[in-house]
Amino acid sequence: MKILFFGTKSYDREFFKEGLQDEKYKEIEIKFIEPNLTPETAELAHGYDAVCAFVNMDLCTRTIQILHEAGIKLILMRCAGFNNVDLKEAKKLGIQVMRVPSYSPEAVAEHAMALVLTANRHMHKAYIRGRENDFSLAGLMGINLYQKTAGIIGTGKIGAAFARICHGFGMNVIAVDAYHNPTLDFVKYVDMDTLLKESDLISLHCPMTEENHHMINEKTIAKMKDGVILVNTSRGGLINTEDLIQGIRNGKFFAVGLDVYEEETGFVYEDMSDQILNRSTMARLLSFPNVMVTSHQGFFTREALDAIRRTTLDNAVDFMKGTESPNTL
Repeated sequence: MKILFFGTKSYDREFFKEGLQDEKYKEIEIKFIEPNLTPETAELAHGYDAVCAFVNMDLCTRTIQILHEAGIKLILMRCAGFNNVDLKEAKKLGIQVMRVPSYSPEAVAEHAMALVLTANRHMHKAYIRGRENDFSLAGLMGINLYQKTAGIIGTGKIGAAFARICHGFGMNVIAVDAYHNPTLDFVKYVDMDTLLKESDLISLHCPMTEENHHMINEKTIAKMKDGVILVNTSRGGLINTEDLIQGIRNGKFFAVGLDVYEEETGFVYEDMSDQILNRSTMARLLSFPNVMVTSHQGFFTREALDAIRRTTLDNAVDFMKGTESPNTL
């Protein structure tokens, strides 16, 4: 099987080349290219059996159609998210789509807590000041997390890992989820209004669905405590960014930590340091002193990349053998 990997960075090439040394992947041949998979680049897939894409790429209807015309039979998503893939069109054209449903829940959960701590205690500001021999404390005051209430929206594997971290900090943990995770005996499940009203920290750990789109909006923000900390390491579309910006301006939030955002497609994972961002919402978010933004890196640990490599290559082998896989969408 010949697979064209789109949007690859040095770490992708390092991990997947290492994985190909395993004898069970001997029938797989990979070519790595830097461009992301979009309708404009999909033509590059001619001559390949499969393509491999990531969460920041545009697998819309037209992209799927061009891949079909190129003879592609398999789309490998080296990520868990797939809201950027037109699954209906892929199924219609007989293209199988497979993903990596879980790689390291702890990696994302730990990054979520890193965002909480950084935004709360202004670690990024303190670091910059210290580099300039400025050791003043003005503007660096945070709040204790101990005995505060953490509200977790979604207690799947990542949400559960984050709940355990919060519990370890001595926080009271409440959650919203249709499924009550029996392993979280310290968590109190409540309705959404109660969570919004009682939480000092709110962290999003749910998928991007039509129902969840813009679940954090003007109305839900108004129900939150003044001085709440909000963190999102799931999907940017869970938050109405314009409403979030207005809430920040109104002083609703003590701190906001974002690893994902609505405008990330096109520049996330790219070095834009020599350019002026032409998207106003991102520029506005970056202008607020109590907002911490990272580049969709919650997954980015050695353990997670190893799991992504292993599952992606196993998915390709399963496809070649015709083996049914729970990773098929």
